[in-house]
Amino acid sequence: MIASSSSLLQIEAPWSLSPTNVIVGKDVLELLSTSMYVDPMAIYREYVQNAADAIDEARRLGIITADAGRVTLSFEDSNRCVRIRDDGTGIGSDQFEARLTAFGFSKKRGSSARGFRGVGRLAGIGYCQELVFRSRISGEHRVSEMRWDCRKLRSLLRDPNFTADLADLVGQVVSSRRIQGHGWPEHFFEVELRGVIRHRDDKLMNPLAVQDYLSQNAPVPFCPTFKFGSQIASELGPLNAIGHVAVEVAGTTVYRPHRNSFAIRNNVSDSFTDVEFVRIPGRDGVISAFGWILHHGYKGAIPREVRIGGLRMRVGNIQIGDTSLLNELFAEPRFNAWSVGEVHILDPRVIPNGRRDHFEQSHQYLNILNYLSPVAREIGQRCRKSSIHRNWIRRFDGHKHAAQEVIKIIKQGSLSSKQQRRLASDAKETLAAMRQIANKETFRDQSKKLLIPTVNGLERNLAKATGSRKIAKSLSRLPVSERRTYEEVFSLIYECSPSHATAKNLIDRILSRIK
Repeated sequence: MIASSSSLLQIEAPWSLSPTNVIVGKDVLELLSTSMYVDPMAIYREYVQNAADAIDEARRLGIITADAGRVTLSFEDSNRCVRIRDDGTGIGSDQFEARLTAFGFSKKRGSSARGFRGVGRLAGIGYCQELVFRSRISGEHRVSEMRWDCRKLRSLLRDPNFTADLADLVGQVVSSRRIQGHGWPEHFFEVELRGVIRHRDDKLMNPLAVQDYLSQNAPVPFCPTFKFGSQIASELGPLNAIGHVAVEVAGTTVYRPHRNSFAIRNNVSDSFTDVEFVRIPGRDGVISAFGWILHHGYKGAIPREVRIGGLRMRVGNIQIGDTSLLNELFAEPRFNAWSVGEVHILDPRVIPNGRRDHFEQSHQYLNILNYLSPVAREIGQRCRKSSIHRNWIRRFDGHKHAAQEVIKIIKQGSLSSKQQRRLASDAKETLAAMRQIANKETFRDQSKKLLIPTVNGLERNLAKATGSRKIAKSLSRLPVSERRTYEEVFSLIYECSPSHATAKNLIDRILSRIK
């Protein structure tokens, strides 16, 4: 007799995991703070981003006017303290403790706010001895304050004997209280980093370094003198992509780093000529992203210290990643450093990763890259064309210098007639090469105004110099045999000298001493 399958196989009903069996260990806090923000300067991006969201909310609720709202950063060197304060909505005392001790829980997800993961406020934990939060909302008489003992926190995270969970760890290092509201703003939120740790040339305590960083990463406006700023803002405004706040670092208002002109290298500068806008449609017909490209002379890679180079990406007007994020779109990645532009992501399904140094991979993000590929290709072509143009100009200028030196040597009259004719013949070949360059299609616009007149002028000077035999006065008074000896010596000097200019200076000195 064969047993039934039901008697051989016992099938148990599915069971639910009890929440009490889920343990959130202390190390999660390290993952959400120091491990998340490996670039110390990123803490300023996170706190200014949260401040910008609070100001946007205050504008929406009518607490402040549409053009009001400010974030101020102040520094105290004596106790190595930094304060970041905004005049946004603030957090009420009834929510203060719960919101600031919640991890990975944010009411912003699904909204238009810039932050939504609920971990940005932890950014400073790894870079100071004590982290303090203060806030109040309109109508409250007291200010709520919370202190994180970051030194004790790091000690407990390293202690293998401290095995408590995340909640117990927070209870050990966090304290909260209410303080008198006199002298504090009516509504605000403030982050104070006390005992800032020295890190990477102490940039965290350097107001200029912080200003430079925020000018690129924070949602700050263009400088009023930047001629394309208002045009870009007017294009982005209707798309709700340009929202910005006033940020002040150590008393200085921060603007975007773009100016009308910029330095490329020593004695070489460039300026912006026009702006190009790029609309990237999504698969559902709406605009997925909007970009702007500033065109210029493309004279070379823009130095990092100028702070504008590279095609960059932004979400909520906050920069994501760095200048190399879109290098992969360029056939020659180096050309990305020649470009100036930004792509503002509008599709909420295109999400920055936790560190905000890249994006989560999705079909929507890949669609944006596909539309940007021809944009990068066109920029690369401009760079290549400009590079070729400059190479020909350098060659033209080299020929010009050589022809001018020959004319000076002939006029000097230190060589024999035969040697002068040989130099004149070489100069004619050089001028022919210059004319050939000037007639190239790439110089169509500037050739008639500059290049061709330069060649014509050198040809006239050469003809004038060779019109009659030139003999230096000091040589003309010498016997023929002696003069020819000098001419042979001078010819050898020109042949053996590293440059015609050096040889000519030497021969001029010799001629001045011949009696």
